[in-house]
Amino acid sequence: MFTDLDLALFFAIIIIVLFAGYMAYFWRKPVDMDAKGEWSLGGRRFGTVVMWFLLGGDLYTAYTLIAVPGAAATAGIGGGAFAMFAIAYGVMIYPIVYVTMPKLWNVSKRRGYITAADFVKDRFSSRFLAMLIALTGVLAELPYIALQITGIKYVLAALALPITVSLIIAFLLVAGFTFVSGLRGPALTAIIKDAIIWVAVIVIIIYIPIKLGGFGAIFGKAATISPHLLNISPVIDVGYTTLALGSALALFLYPHAITGTLGAKDSKTIRRNASLLPLYNVLLMFVAIIGIMAVVYFNAYPKVSSEALPLLVLHIFPASFTAFAFAAVVVGSIVPASIMALASANLLTRNVYLEYINPNASDRAQTNLSRVLVIVVIIGALAFSLVPAASGEIVYLQTIGGAFIMQTLPAVYLALFTRKLNKYPVAAGWLVGLTTTIVMLAELDFTSSLYKDFHFVYIGVFALLLNLIVVGIGMAIMKGMNKMKDEGIIDNSEFEDIE
Repeated sequence: MFTDLDLALFFAIIIIVLFAGYMAYFWRKPVDMDAKGEWSLGGRRFGTVVMWFLLGGDLYTAYTLIAVPGAAATAGIGGGAFAMFAIAYGVMIYPIVYVTMPKLWNVSKRRGYITAADFVKDRFSSRFLAMLIALTGVLAELPYIALQITGIKYVLAALALPITVSLIIAFLLVAGFTFVSGLRGPALTAIIKDAIIWVAVIVIIIYIPIKLGGFGAIFGKAATISPHLLNISPVIDVGYTTLALGSALALFLYPHAITGTLGAKDSKTIRRNASLLPLYNVLLMFVAIIGIMAVVYFNAYPKVSSEALPLLVLHIFPASFTAFAFAAVVVGSIVPASIMALASANLLTRNVYLEYINPNASDRAQTNLSRVLVIVVIIGALAFSLVPAASGEIVYLQTIGGAFIMQTLPAVYLALFTRKLNKYPVAAGWLVGLTTTIVMLAELDFTSSLYKDFHFVYIGVFALLLNLIVVGIGMAIMKGMNKMKDEGIIDNSEFEDIE
């Protein structure tokens, strides 16, 4: 039972983080906050430490603290071992970041790009393709923001707080500090948020095994409850492999990940963080095991798998620590949601409004519109979560978003390494990939992203494969017509490091 003091601790932590978000307006404040890149990218001034926390926030969200343990505590052919795909993709992410993001940062710094779609526009000399990539980014962010909101629901339910009203107030406050502070808000609050999460997770992964007799006892009992808690069924091998690979390919195509990366002060900072960020995976592995611990503790799978961590913490820890851990989940959700909404707003402003509605908009006008659109995006995500089109495991909200954003890979990642790609095959590949994704997800009623009729393959990877095949065929046709040439206005030298 929670006392008033416990609830006061819960709200105090959240209020401190939100207050820091508003105060970030004065943190490294420039002379003109409305200057290009100041509000949206923090002036591109963030060094190694800030970037480590900011980009690390891409891993430690409600996806990590609620969805991954929930996936581990799911009955069926998935379960504990299958949830370890999150560890596998966490390992694969950073080599991809190391070879791609410094190139994107260099060209973005030279040309003043705010979004990946800005790069696509000049790389292919196509406003229309840039708009398609931008809208795909916004589409992909909505289920990811909804995941953050849904994750908080389980905490509010455990605390017996009014869910709908609390969610609306929390996320409108997030929209407020993002409106005021821009990227400085999530950058500063990410430092506080990650510190709180690290403390909560370390206590949980030390105390619970002691309580349950150690990891040996936990895994021994798990083996008696269900074979799928510790072993991946051969039936789902393809699903595991493609989900891990696809998630790794998708993460830094998300607009919020690119926005955070472009806030770095130089490309060396990005490479340094690509080397350091795998440290987050150490705790991520234990977080995944928490779902197995929940099944072992209750000697049964939870009725709602995403309640695994909240229920376990609620039953094992004193109310005061439970309030602290639940606050960690909440701030671990609202801070990433802030940068996701900001990144989506940047795309709508830069690649829709500026290109097609008001090409003469000043930097101040663009910043002000992005501020308003942050609120619009968060309200849209709230609606998506309150009236969900999908039911089932919330881990799939993230992987559904990943399936969408993965279809931008040829236009963004591949275009960093060759100027031979032509906009027409890339656009055709995007159309085939996105259409395939939507059709296959619709067949599953948006309850999963693994297509069971085809070896449980991750829909995003299957659609990306078709996407790449179409691009390849299109480029072969272009070559046969002698249309192969260097595309766009970006010179290869612009991808090189800025001294």
